[in-house]
Amino acid sequence: MLQHSFLARIDLRGDALPEGPALRALLPRADFDVAAALEKVRPLCEDVRHRGDAALIDSAERFDGVRLESVRIPARALADALEELDPAVRAALEESIRRARLVHRAQRRETHVTQVVPGGTVTEKWVPVDRVGLYAPGGRSVYPSSVIMNVVPAQEAGVESIALASPAQKESDGLPHPTILAACALLGVDEVYAAGGATAVAMFAYGTESCPPATMVTGPGNIWVAAAKRYFTGKIGIDAEAGPTEIAILADSTADPVHVASDLISQAEHDPLAAAVLVTDSAELADAVEKELEPQVKATRHIDDRIVPALSGRQSAIVLVDGLDEGLRVVDAYGAEHLEIQTADAAALADRVRNAGAIFVGPWSPVSLGDYAAGSNHVLPTGGCACHSSGLSVQSFLRGIHVVDYTEDALADVAHHVVTLAEAEDLPAHGAAIKARFGWKVPESK
Repeated sequence: MLQHSFLARIDLRGDALPEGPALRALLPRADFDVAAALEKVRPLCEDVRHRGDAALIDSAERFDGVRLESVRIPARALADALEELDPAVRAALEESIRRARLVHRAQRRETHVTQVVPGGTVTEKWVPVDRVGLYAPGGRSVYPSSVIMNVVPAQEAGVESIALASPAQKESDGLPHPTILAACALLGVDEVYAAGGATAVAMFAYGTESCPPATMVTGPGNIWVAAAKRYFTGKIGIDAEAGPTEIAILADSTADPVHVASDLISQAEHDPLAAAVLVTDSAELADAVEKELEPQVKATRHIDDRIVPALSGRQSAIVLVDGLDEGLRVVDAYGAEHLEIQTADAAALADRVRNAGAIFVGPWSPVSLGDYAAGSNHVLPTGGCACHSSGLSVQSFLRGIHVVDYTEDALADVAHHVVTLAEAEDLPAHGAAIKARFGWKVPESK
């Protein structure tokens, strides 16, 4: 037997909960120092800037143990990967794609025209970015699901140029994992590169002989990918600096401890820094979950290198609260990437949550469903960023542009206000630009 007490306990019962940052400071969180990693990725990124494909080839040899002839994946390799894909995996990917398209197609934005005054309109039109570089990790695990979650919203947004990068695999003769390639083929993405980590982000940011530069980079990755995204912020658009995955579960005595334990483990298997947090007003449930964890952990894989370090790390805990109102305050302060509500009235509580990347309601909506086939997107804000950021969506790839169209009469009607405000801000040339249109005499308001 493992004989391991996994989750620490944080008892917030009895006293009034603190507000804001003071409450957040009491909650578990992984250490994820992107600033320190930034200095380590800087030379890798600049090497790509100066040497292009040669730097990517050297990087693959150094980090992935394989010497590439070319970073661009030939079309034949994509077709072969799809042809050789297990039929059951293909069917699952196709269903995941179908459901994701249903949800993301509904997110498309329509042009909206507002008539501010007679003769004066402001139109908001939505324009997709020109080109995106998408990243699919290939380290501890392989994520064809992340290919779907990035490609589908970009396609539904109308992005015309989509490229994808994933690390070279020694076992695949330098190609990215075949399931990644097959997912690209299913989605119609034929521009694929064997590039990993910070150098993949640099390839998209700077461009190389093989790969034109992108205007935006999205996709999950490790701390080196997050650091590279920070390095290029301002030069390219990014989705987020994704940190280790996290699950929080708000549960009461009606929750099934078998379900709760299995859901905590499901996210802990991603990474030793993955966070698994249970917030409950039931000490009995907490005890039952702790008891249930041991046999379930023992029955799975990735025990010593991921699950045990994740569950026993400082980022994971059982948080005891006096009631579900207090539990809501805790999960809102935590701002989980994935938040499950397993309570007697889960839907009503879910409606009150303000901060979460995605909310999973009731016992039949586990995070694993969202990872693969709910139709929702699994690229979500981590590290508490759900209090100000959203998950990946069609909106991520669109830019809203205001189109201002006023007639002479409509401008004349508001000209005196514009001139007044310009003078109040000591910007007389702003006002002069209005006066010049009316012979330097501002019309009186009608």
